[in-house]
Amino acid sequence: MLKFPFEVPFGEMQENLDVYVSSVFSCLESEFLVLPKGPGFIEYATFEEGYEALKRATGGFADIRPELVLRAVRSHPVSFIVLRSMLGFTPPEWAYVATQRTGIEVTQGAARSLDRRIRMAPEGPLVVTGVTASRLGALVKVACQLLSQGAPDVEAGEIHRLGKADTRTGADGIRRLADMGAPYAVLLYERFLGRPFAGHRDSVSDLIGGGLESTVEDILSKAGISFRKTKRAERIEGFDQAPDFIVPSELNPQVVIEAKITQDDGTARDKVTRIQHLAEVSLAGTVEERPRFQVVACIGGRGFAVRREDMKKLLVAAKGKVFTPKTIGRMVDNTRLRDFRSR
Repeated sequence: MLKFPFEVPFGEMQENLDVYVSSVFSCLESEFLVLPKGPGFIEYATFEEGYEALKRATGGFADIRPELVLRAVRSHPVSFIVLRSMLGFTPPEWAYVATQRTGIEVTQGAARSLDRRIRMAPEGPLVVTGVTASRLGALVKVACQLLSQGAPDVEAGEIHRLGKADTRTGADGIRRLADMGAPYAVLLYERFLGRPFAGHRDSVSDLIGGGLESTVEDILSKAGISFRKTKRAERIEGFDQAPDFIVPSELNPQVVIEAKITQDDGTARDKVTRIQHLAEVSLAGTVEERPRFQVVACIGGRGFAVRREDMKKLLVAAKGKVFTPKTIGRMVDNTRLRDFRSR
């Protein structure tokens, strides 16, 4: 029967590292095919409503004037998201260009907030006043300018962000594509350039990583274990980078837990290095190399299942106390966490 590294003495694991690397790899699953929707996810039907509203307001994109587009955005707020998709910009990029071209300061935070507000309530109507209305007007105005003009000529070896199938030639290109429907090869090429679901994947990155943290928190709470869950970029005395969980507290750390998910092997290597550093911190100032606290790693995602040498380093740093979503239910019984169980 397959054994896991947390089940055997450290010495035995070290003698058979390849075997235990394989056992961890066997229960690491790729989660990149399924993403959480998260708050603010826009279904296609809603997105299409915004597209059609924008199309009607501009006469099939024949007349892309700011006042016409703004009218569509106010009545069908999701049209604002459609407009941003046509530009191919992130909210901060759009804010920067709007500030440059209109002289109205649109901060990155304001652009993100407006974008999120619309995604949370895409079917409106959108009511904005004061400075927000001014910023919305600036964003729409610059979008209309850029989409009407199309992509300018650039130097050889360069490509303009508007040099896309729909926006390359300005309003005429948008209108033609809207009338005929985009050829499949063009759509595939656009996806190739933009990475499908990239924007959404970035927007729910906290949810993806937070799922494993939530599982750890639930396990500790059910066992009645005292713990301190740290916040992002929080400073904790004794740690140059705070671990995700400290048991029982940062004043008396006895077990530290890192909960990490990644689908990229390069990022996985960085996270392994972080856990190695925690192991070094646990030994700082001690005698006979007896660690001050135990390091426990909870990992998920295909990124950790790529490089065997990185997994070996992780197993050695955590002395075998490495758990995956499939084995995390055994974490308390197989670590020093069991000493802090109260129920």
